[in-house]
Amino acid sequence: MNAHAAPQGAFPDRDGTLFRVWAPASAAVSLVLCGAKKKMIAMRQSGGGYWEALSQSAGPGTLYKYLLEGRGEFPDPASAAQPQGVHGPSMVPQPPEAFSWTDQAWKGASPSEMIIYELHPGTFSPGGDLRGVMEKLPYLKDLGINAVELMPLAQFPGTRNWGYDGVYPYAVQDSYGGPEALKALVNACHTEGIAVMLDVVYNHLGPEGNYLSNFGPYFTDRYRTPWGSAINYDGADSAPVREFFIGNAMRWFREFRVDALRLDAVHGIFDFGAKHFLAELAERTAELSR
Repeated sequence: MNAHAAPQGAFPDRDGTLFRVWAPASAAVSLVLCGAKKKMIAMRQSGGGYWEALSQSAGPGTLYKYLLEGRGEFPDPASAAQPQGVHGPSMVPQPPEAFSWTDQAWKGASPSEMIIYELHPGTFSPGGDLRGVMEKLPYLKDLGINAVELMPLAQFPGTRNWGYDGVYPYAVQDSYGGPEALKALVNACHTEGIAVMLDVVYNHLGPEGNYLSNFGPYFTDRYRTPWGSAINYDGADSAPVREFFIGNAMRWFREFRVDALRLDAVHGIFDFGAKHFLAELAERTAELSR
């Protein structure tokens, strides 16, 4: 199976929603559609430890989890939204084409000319969310800012947090407004001539709500970081783990039109394989840019 061609997550279209998850050690995986009546759908193996299911009844807004035989029910590791927090069900997102972008005139900004303002989305405005940041764009323009760096948005426990112990790298924090609010902010920034940088954490995940190890060998005990278990970038079955995080970066660029990523604590990314994770990430980013 080509990992590049098979990202994880929930992918809605006119025929329903395709669900795909990597769970190589599981003997059976079921999709659990959460609602007034729970619906269980047996998933099929699609190679390489991946499981898939197509639900014609599930569309954007549908809540779901995965049932791993002998382990229990867990949210989607590649969840795009966690409206009930880190322990609640995942939510099928809107398809990428549903958002109406108006930033077609935006051509990007030269890094050498960026005047960057790092901000905490939860404290920067009275509203404490991404739409609150939008309301203060005139203030940033008056300051002479042409790039904002958003502190981490990956879903974390609670409603306010520094963001560095996120546990769902693909999900935009629900208390900040979720994925559609981030798209709206990026669109507004670009319209105002402001680039958007996103702080991402690829060296560890936080402890609360971190269910990744139930799905596969995402972590390794060969290395330790100051924040806990290191991510498995170079051990057995590490290829899908690498793709999980590289695919995350590609998604911020492709679907959310983020201009740049700031990677947290790269000294905590341990990889002694033939090609370091950061080198592969740089190559894939350059390829996407071209």
